[in-house]
Amino acid sequence: MERKLMERKMQVFLVIVCAIFGLLTVRLFYMQLLQNDKFSTLARENRMRLTNITAPRGEVFDRYGVKLVGNEPVYTVSLVNLAGESVDDVVSRLASIMGINPVEIEEKIADQKQLYEPVKIATRVSPEIVTRIEEQRLELPGVVIDIEPQRQYPSGSILAHVMGYVRQINPEQLAAHQSEGYKMGDPFGQSGLEYTYEKYLRGQDGGRQVEVDAKARPVRDLGVKEPVPGNNLVLTIDQRVQKAAEEALDRSSQLAVSQGYGEARAGAAVALDVNSGAVLAMASYPSYDPVKLSGLLTQQESDEIFNSPWKPMLNRALLAYPPGSTFKMVVAMAGLDTGNTTLESTISDPGYFFWGSAFNDWKLDGHGTVNLIRAIKVSCDTYFYQLGLRMGIDDIARVAREFGLGEKTGIELPGEESGVVPGPVTKTEQWIPYLSADDTKKVREIQQRYNDLLEKTTDEAQRKTLMSKRSAELRAVEWELDWHDYDTIISSIGQGDNRYTPLELANYIATLANGGTRYKPYLVQRVVSPDGRLIQENNPVELGHVSVSPEAMAAARQGMLEVTLPPDGTAYGFFNGFPPVAAKTGTAEVYNRDSHGLFVAFAPYEKPEIAVAVVMEHAGHGGTIGGPVAEAMLAAYLGLPIPGQKTINSPE
Repeated sequence: MERKLMERKMQVFLVIVCAIFGLLTVRLFYMQLLQNDKFSTLARENRMRLTNITAPRGEVFDRYGVKLVGNEPVYTVSLVNLAGESVDDVVSRLASIMGINPVEIEEKIADQKQLYEPVKIATRVSPEIVTRIEEQRLELPGVVIDIEPQRQYPSGSILAHVMGYVRQINPEQLAAHQSEGYKMGDPFGQSGLEYTYEKYLRGQDGGRQVEVDAKARPVRDLGVKEPVPGNNLVLTIDQRVQKAAEEALDRSSQLAVSQGYGEARAGAAVALDVNSGAVLAMASYPSYDPVKLSGLLTQQESDEIFNSPWKPMLNRALLAYPPGSTFKMVVAMAGLDTGNTTLESTISDPGYFFWGSAFNDWKLDGHGTVNLIRAIKVSCDTYFYQLGLRMGIDDIARVAREFGLGEKTGIELPGEESGVVPGPVTKTEQWIPYLSADDTKKVREIQQRYNDLLEKTTDEAQRKTLMSKRSAELRAVEWELDWHDYDTIISSIGQGDNRYTPLELANYIATLANGGTRYKPYLVQRVVSPDGRLIQENNPVELGHVSVSPEAMAAARQGMLEVTLPPDGTAYGFFNGFPPVAAKTGTAEVYNRDSHGLFVAFAPYEKPEIAVAVVMEHAGHGGTIGGPVAEAMLAAYLGLPIPGQKTINSPE
C-alpha cells in the first residue's frame, strides 16, 4: 500500500518536473528564436552607450575684439538610471557627497525619458567633489563624471546684466523648445543676450559611442562625432567705457553712503553712440557673478543674489525713474518752439513761485534774473515752473515723446520698462487703482464716451470744449483724477508723473546732440560663425526725426554747455582737461526717502559722438554723485585718465 502511494507521488512529481522543463524549453525557444532581435538590442544597448558631447556656446567680443565671454572646461556630474536597479541609495550617497538635498536629484531624474540616458545633476563641480566620487565609485553605479565647456568671463562680472547667464534648461523652457532638439541638462540662456540670441549662441552637440561594463563605467571609445561650436557675437560695447562705468558706480555708491545716504546702494549708467544708437556701455549696480548662477549655489550665495534688499539681478538701466532736472531741456525746447519764451525773455527768481501755494526753488534765496540759457545752467526751478504753466502740459508731452521718452526703445533685451510722459490720461490711469469698483466703472464710461467723441471731432475749439467737459466729469468722481495747474508746474522740473529709464534718457540726449535724429539703441553688431562667416549684421535704424526747430535744440545744447562752465554751472567742477562737454544735473525727489541723483551729458560739444545718462538711487544730488560716473565714462571713451572722486559747488 505504501509502495503504491510512493509510486503515485513519484509520478506526480515527475509530471511537475516535466511540466517545468517544458515551460522552460518553450520560454527559451521564445526568447532565443522569436525574441532574439529584441533581447540582442537590449544587450547591445546595455553594453553600448551613445553619450552626448556638449557643444561650446559662441563667444562674445566687444567692438574692438576684446573677449567678454568665452568658454572653459569644467567637471559635470550626471546619473544614469540603470535598468532593474534601485537608485535610491545612489541618490542618497551622491547628494551627501555634493552637499545638496536628495530631492533635487530625484526631481531631475524623474523626467528621464529613456533608459540609460544620463541626466545631468550639476555643473562646475569642484575637483574635491570629483575626487570623493571617484573614491566611492563602486558604491555609485551609474554616476558619470564628464568635462564640458561652460561660460568663462575674462573680465569678471562686467556686463553681467547685458549678457545674462546660462543654466540648465528648466522644464518650462524644455516644453517650449523640445522640438528644437533640447533635452534635460542642456545649457540655455536665462536672461540678457544669452537668452535673446540663444538660437545663435547654441552650438550643435556631438556624440561619443562608448562600451561600458555592468556598472555603467566606460571601457573604451568606439567612435566620436565632434561638436560644432555656436556662433560668436560682436557687440557695440566698448569694454573700456563699460569697465569705467561699473567701477565708477561702485565708487559713487560708497561716496554717497559715506555722506549719510544709507540707501545709495544701486544705480545704472548708459552710454550711446549719438550717430547710430549703438550702445557703448550699459551698467547696472550692484551686479552679480554669472559663474555662480551656472553651477551649484550655496545658501549664502543664493541669499546674496536673490534675497538681497538691493536686488542685484535687476538691470536698472531698463527700469523707470523720475528724471528730475534732466527733463528741463524738453520744457525749454517746447517753450521756444511754441513761442511761449524767447532767448531774451527773463524772469526774476526770488527762490519760489507762488500759484495757490508756494513752489520752492532748490536754491532758497533764488537765482536773481535769469533767461532760458542761464535757467538751464543753474537749474533754476522757478523759471521752469512759470514756463511750464504758461505753455501747458500738452506741448511739453508732445516734445518729450518726439525725443523717445515714454516708450520702450526696442533694445534686444528682455525686461525693458516703458517710461511715462505726464498728462491727463496718464494721471487718470494712475489714480484708478485707488478708486472703488463703482467709481472705476464710472470713470471708464466717461473715458470711453469722450474718446469716441474726440475721435470724430477735428475742430480745435470743439475739442477743447469736449476735454473741458471730460475734466469736469472726472473731477466730480475724484478731484485728483483730473489734471491741475500744480501737476503742470511740478512736471516742468521732471517731477510728478515723469518716469524714464536711463536708456531712454541717454537716447533723448543722443537725439538732442545729433540734431534731432532718433535711433533705435542696439547691442549686437554682428553674428559670426566659428569659421568667420557673417551670419547677421545689425545696422543703425532711424526711428524718426523730431519736429523741434534746430534753433530750439541749439539753445538747449548751449544751456547744457553752460552747465559745465564756471563760476556757477551746476557741473563746472567736472571735465577739466576734456574737450568741451555739455551736461545736465538732476535731483529727483522720492516721497519719504532720499532723492535720486541723475546726470546726463554728451561730448565733444562741437561734434558729438557719445551721450551718457546716470542714475544713482537715493544718493542725493545728481552733480555730486552722478557726475563722477559720467566723467569716468567720457574719460574712458576719449582715452583720457579717469579722474578720482570729486565734490562740486552745487547741491543740484
